[in-house]
Amino acid sequence: MPTHLPLNALRAFEAAARLGSMSAAAVDLGVTHGAVSRQIKALEDRFGFPLFERQPRSIVPTREGAQLAADVAEAFERLQIAVSRMQPGPLIISCSATIMMRWLIPRLPTFKNSQTSFEFQLNVNYGDQDFVRDEVSIAIRTTIYRAPASAVVETVATEEIGPVCHPKYAERLDPGHMDSLRGARILLSSTRPNAWKEWAAAAGHSELKLSPHESYEHFYLAIQAATCGLGLAMAPRLLVEDDVRSGHLVAPFGFVAGPHKLQLWVAHHQRNRPDVQATVRWLRGELATMAADREG
Repeated sequence: MPTHLPLNALRAFEAAARLGSMSAAAVDLGVTHGAVSRQIKALEDRFGFPLFERQPRSIVPTREGAQLAADVAEAFERLQIAVSRMQPGPLIISCSATIMMRWLIPRLPTFKNSQTSFEFQLNVNYGDQDFVRDEVSIAIRTTIYRAPASAVVETVATEEIGPVCHPKYAERLDPGHMDSLRGARILLSSTRPNAWKEWAAAAGHSELKLSPHESYEHFYLAIQAATCGLGLAMAPRLLVEDDVRSGHLVAPFGFVAGPHKLQLWVAHHQRNRPDVQATVRWLRGELATMAADREG
């Protein structure tokens, strides 16, 4: 007699094992904590052994639970991939909020107008990426982060970095002397805590020790503060090039090649979709055009 698969219970169990919390699993699945707890208890009653060790603030899979969690996660991933191939969803591009606001969205309308049959969505994320669970097609990342095994990775550019500020603020600096930075107000993004140190090393001035005066949660906040004349923000050239060209910002010490590369991560199971391939070509071309314009 066929065995009925308790799919809802397995889904609740996998989420709890992945997140280390029944409460977090409940939020992830959009159900109550009690529902998750009951589903997992039903599985444990069915198997005749515990799947988790209950600790004061978390749950830890038992040996049997860890094995089941790995198998169930793989099975659900394969199911989701199979369904997405039969019924493809919209093309989802994932990148940081700053790249999205300052680089991608300003360029996206022209591409969308040339590809009216494509359905786009944007996903704000700058770290690790689960392509299957989040249904992401393409992620824009730096080599600070490691691509998952399920991604096709293409390195498209070297990230150039440099200090930027309002033109009026730059008047108090001497671009010919790095020491003039010691009297400047240094702005930092907490998402890149080593940015100033990395720039100093890349610029050949490792001896320059600069302590940030203010730290902002995101690059776009630090860049906005610099635009308003509050100090010098360390920024990737990609994020500020349009403002530098328009004169809203200046880069008094220029830009140098930093230690990180810019990459496109493509979901392996979506790599042959025509819209994904066209979007990758467009992103690659936009980055190449910017590099060519600088050299020109």
